[in-house]
Amino acid sequence: MSPDKLRYQANQIATFFASQPEDEQIEGVADHINKFWDPRMRAQLFEMTESSTEGFKPMVVAALGKVNRPASLASAG
Repeated sequence: MSPDKLRYQANQIATFFASQPEDEQIEGVADHINKFWDPRMRAQLFEMTESSTEGFKPMVVAALGKVNRPASLASAG
């Protein structure tokens, strides 16, 4: 997937969860990514954010710690 499209999708998820109670926002973003993004998309998300989080909404960045890192990257981080 193009980096711009992946960034857009992640930010759209954060936009949706911004309307939820504050204590559910970060968990909601991470849960959505874990449930609906395949491992390749999650791997690409981690690859992108390890070099720079520029362009990602703060809620996406905050949720990264709760996103399941694909096995192929688990040992690299």
